[in-house]
Amino acid sequence: MKKNIKLYLVILSICFQACSQNSGEGQEKTLVRKEKTAFQTSNPWKSVTDVRADVAIVYSIKDHHKKGNMTFEDRVQSWRDRGYNTHFMTGIAWGEYQDYFTGKWDGKMHLDEGQVTQKGDTIWHGKMIPYIVPSMNFIDYIKETVIKRVIDAGIDAIYLEEPEFWARAGYSEAFKREWKDYYGFDWRAQHESAENTYLANKLKYHLYYRALDECFTFAKEYGKSKGMEVRCYVPTHSLVNYSQWKIVSPEASLASMPAMDGYIAQVWTGTSREPNFFDGKEKERVFETAFLEYGSMESMTAPTGRKMYFLTDPIEDWPRDWVDYKKNYQATFVAQLLYPMIADYEVMPWPDRIYEGLYRTSADTDHKEQIPRFYSTQMQVMINTLNDMPLSDNKVNGTQGIGVLMANSLMFQRYPTHEGYDDPQLSNFYGQALPLLKRGIPVKTVHLENASYSKTWEDINILLMSYSNMKPADEASHTHVANWVKKGGILVYTGRDDDPFQSVQEWWNTNGKDFEAPSEHLFQLLGIDPPYLAGEYKVGKGRVSIIRKDPKEFVLEKGKDEEYIKLINNLHKNTLNKGNIVLKNHFVLQRGAYDIVSVLDENSDTSPFILKGTLIDLFDPEIPVLNEKSVKPGQQAFLFNIDRVKDKQKAQVLVTAARVEQERRNKNKYEFVAKSPLNTNNVMRVLIPKSPEDVKITNHQGMNVNANTSWDDKSKTYFIGFENDPEGVNVSITW
Repeated sequence: MKKNIKLYLVILSICFQACSQNSGEGQEKTLVRKEKTAFQTSNPWKSVTDVRADVAIVYSIKDHHKKGNMTFEDRVQSWRDRGYNTHFMTGIAWGEYQDYFTGKWDGKMHLDEGQVTQKGDTIWHGKMIPYIVPSMNFIDYIKETVIKRVIDAGIDAIYLEEPEFWARAGYSEAFKREWKDYYGFDWRAQHESAENTYLANKLKYHLYYRALDECFTFAKEYGKSKGMEVRCYVPTHSLVNYSQWKIVSPEASLASMPAMDGYIAQVWTGTSREPNFFDGKEKERVFETAFLEYGSMESMTAPTGRKMYFLTDPIEDWPRDWVDYKKNYQATFVAQLLYPMIADYEVMPWPDRIYEGLYRTSADTDHKEQIPRFYSTQMQVMINTLNDMPLSDNKVNGTQGIGVLMANSLMFQRYPTHEGYDDPQLSNFYGQALPLLKRGIPVKTVHLENASYSKTWEDINILLMSYSNMKPADEASHTHVANWVKKGGILVYTGRDDDPFQSVQEWWNTNGKDFEAPSEHLFQLLGIDPPYLAGEYKVGKGRVSIIRKDPKEFVLEKGKDEEYIKLINNLHKNTLNKGNIVLKNHFVLQRGAYDIVSVLDENSDTSPFILKGTLIDLFDPEIPVLNEKSVKPGQQAFLFNIDRVKDKQKAQVLVTAARVEQERRNKNKYEFVAKSPLNTNNVMRVLIPKSPEDVKITNHQGMNVNANTSWDDKSKTYFIGFENDPEGVNVSITW
């Protein structure tokens, strides 16, 4: 027996050592650990940025010689020492790769591999940091100098972010070389014709798909040689944003790349505040744009099963004021939560600039301060809910099953304009989506690249489609769309089909096909005869409605979307037999104990939405308990509903501006440790059976911590507020 115990202890010791960090070799723990929340930083651990998410994504392999000769490996270890999972991120289209461009790596200058405009100007991301035409030589550089070093440091998750090729670029010698290799004929200037533009953007798309495929395949193979399973992710803006900002990127096609494991949806105030048109007005519509951006990311991966992190940012890249940041953060934060099948989050990028940056205190002053305590407290309450935000089968209230079709080629037609055809602010997309969204219909997006997946078509009853701003990459996708219609789907095709990209040399007008527009090929598969006039057509068990207007016409002028809405309503009511579409001014979703609300402006209904119950207001840094919450048009709300807590006799922290760890409970006592960044306030509401008799709050040295406390008898919650400490504040409550 003693021998067996000794053997057991030896085995246990070996297992423990295998699961522990080997700081000498920089190996990360091999235990499977929670990776629900993350943030990215280029700096080492600091007490003022100790966000307490699950993952610290360490950015860039650059050694910080100005910060005590701290190497990349040192930065990684500084986060590991504080209990974080460590991942790695760097740019694939730009980065601190000066040693490549200046010839230090291979003895050759590569500044000619920057992205160049028609005027001959290189597009720069920073000093000696051009946006890159990703040649195979550059890809080899990334493999050798970046990916190897990261994996050697024991990191098993790599993020290559923002594969971006500007639409206005495409004139460099490097691009001309890639053109000749790809097409087999000499480069053509994209500004000279729509066809040249289309060809240029297909090549840009291919180059970054190739770059990611090569790098990720190498990472997985090299990882296996080291006994590691390396995961590969792409942090990227949405297809909506890249199309609007005139950037080309692989986007949806990556979801089927064998070596790609998932995305970070880079949606935040900076992307979502890009103006769009609705009802004849061009303006920022941050919530609505964010809702469509997150939706396009969610639908991109839902059929393929890839992991998706949703990102929000409490500030943005552009310097503004704290009031502006707070308002728009709330809008984007609520938009992401309205997708209940996504529950992994990048809670913030760049905590250093959020906690230590100086920004204006209001729009009408130049006075700058670090983040106000009220905002940092609210923000930390919000991000700590994400550690426990549940997946949910609940749906946003409203008419379900209406989707807008998207394709990667939305990015191909944005720049330059040809033959006078313009699509201001991506209005051919927003013209399909905003008339519905603004009337309280939670419209979905559907990716043409995912048409072959059966899951793509789940829960879609009406598909809104146009080729005014995009074109199909292949004819196979039309077969899937046609089959869906024949089985009972309703297709609403909107477009004049007269933009100059309809006639580019592509599959629908080559190799024996002579369709004047790609839609004609689809209509033929659906059994619709020329001249494809406006009207309704019965197709199998389904229906096709053709509208001979471009979708932009619904939003560029006031009141021009009413017939469009009437048509969709008639199809929903009379063809689907599902009744009238529900027109309203709000979106509401329940996720576990959380209530998520957004009330729309620019709606005929100007009444507030009112929730009742025992509610904690998570947008208020005092986290008050309310009996009722009124949300006005243009506002959002995020609430914790105590009435939906399942076990009210279980002592538990309901909401907090800190990460709660080391919980211990017995019959009449509840203890835990709270950790959050230095120089911030913690507020929390603790559910306990009755008013406490004794409360002890101490720091990690056992010294008493000053705290504000109060008891709310109706909700049976105890409010505690104190100064945060990344080393931990110990709380003991006895009742």
